[in-house]
Amino acid sequence: MTKVAFIGLGRMGHGMAGRYLDAGFSVAVWNRSKAKAEGLIARGARWASSPADAADGADAVVTMVADDVAARVVWLGKDGAAATMKAGSLAIECSTVSHQHTLDMARELRGRGLIYIDCPVTGLPQAAATGKLTLLVGAEAVDLDRAKPYLAPIGDVIRHFGAVGTGTVFKLINNLMGAVQIASLAEGVAMAEQAGLDMNLVAEALATGAVASPQVIRHSKRMVARDFSGASFTAALRHKDAAYAVKLADSLLANAPLLGHAAIEAYTRAKAEMPDDDEGRMIEIVSRPK
Repeated sequence: MTKVAFIGLGRMGHGMAGRYLDAGFSVAVWNRSKAKAEGLIARGARWASSPADAADGADAVVTMVADDVAARVVWLGKDGAAATMKAGSLAIECSTVSHQHTLDMARELRGRGLIYIDCPVTGLPQAAATGKLTLLVGAEAVDLDRAKPYLAPIGDVIRHFGAVGTGTVFKLINNLMGAVQIASLAEGVAMAEQAGLDMNLVAEALATGAVASPQVIRHSKRMVARDFSGASFTAALRHKDAAYAVKLADSLLANAPLLGHAAIEAYTRAKAEMPDDDEGRMIEIVSRPK
């Protein structure tokens, strides 16, 4: 039976790991908190005592952790996955990390005889649990072909941008644009409220007009109603992604006026005040009286 190790069982990772069980893989899981793995263990996953234990004998190791620091620890730290991975096996990074991290990790793991691809994803937790994610891949074509059987359970669309690192570049672009859109949406909604507009009409117009995007459609009614139930992406995570993206943008677009810096400023405040809350609550910060 094909063996997969899955490391990181947050909102997205839990559903993704479950997809490998659905597809008939032998799955070992590890997370900092074992409690998040209980449902998967009940379905047949093996609880591993460390990333190295999870990776032992695996044909592919998939990670879905918070940031560069966490990713480096689970791959290369004490009891990291790379310590026990067999030569020629796949290291699939689904975490949203920095561009430099992907380049460094590819070099480190290739030096150990492993195949590293960056494969950040887009989609909400429901898509993760049903295998409907879009996978943003950076890999050599031959490595992607080898990885496809391990990608099929978690995503129904693969966008191959080129060599290692390119999938992450696009993911950072995507998430930076999302940060700009959500921050500007909060400002617009707050302006409409202060000006006394019909807020139900505002929400409808924003979600159906020329500025509508998936982020605007999703968050406009939630901001107007102040309904942030079912949080899927936190202010802290958006801040992290935007910071990685702005750092990359600064290296590529030295003379451009970068709106990302304004978004970073907004999310720095949101991260300080409500790091683990839904990012849509940005409206509560923007709309406060002076």
